[in-house]
Parts: sequence; C-alpha cells; structure tokens
Amino acid sequence: MPKKILIIDDDPDICDSIKAILSANGFTAITALSGKEGIEAAEKEKPDLILCDMMMERIDAGTKVAQEIKKNNPSLPIYLLSSIGQATAVNIEVDKLGFNGVFQKPVNPDHLLSTIRKALGM
Repeated sequence: MPKKILIIDDDPDICDSIKAILSANGFTAITALSGKEGIEAAEKEKPDLILCDMMMERIDAGTKVAQEIKKNNPSLPIYLLSSIGQATAVNIEVDKLGFNGVFQKPVNPDHLLSTIRKALGM
C-alpha cells in the first residue's frame, strides 16, 4: 500500500509540483489549499506524513495547522514548507512549533524524497 502524503499549501503550483514528484515515486499525494482544508483532510485521509506551508491565509497559519493536527495525531510527522526555509529553522525551533523539519521552496526533489522515506522508515 503506498504511503499517503498530505500537502497543505495555498499555492496550487507548489501543490501540483510536489504532488507530481511524490506520485512519480510511488506515494499517494493529497492536496489542500488552505489550513482549514488541511486539518479536515488530515482527519479524513489519515496521511502518513504532512507537508505544510508556513505562510498561508495568516502569517503563522502553518503553525496553527500543525498544532491542531498534532492534537489528535501526536506521532504524525509534519514538515514545514517555507520560502524562507533555513532562515526560519535557525531563528525558531521548528520542533517546538510542531514540525519535524523544514523544506525550502522550491523543494529539492531528492532531498524531499530521502527525508520522507527516512521519516516513514522506508
């Protein structure tokens, strides 16, 4: 059974490009274009891992989404998608915000796949 990855990002192009990378590599990818959609999809779809944009409707939307999802799924890996990536990771402790790590946009496909496989014990 393919692992299911939920991508939460308000930019449809980002969702589509990451979905294409994941699908081409044997994952099932689901997309949500808002934090609210993402929280609903996390409950309904039961993904194995989540990629969540930091900057959506509100500046810290990604953080709120991660915290909300972690309430019911404390062990679910959630990775931050950020256009300010590494700078964010240095300035804030991503684990305290509920994230397992950070991917810099545009996402490096090899790094994305290797990190996801490692997180899922594949």
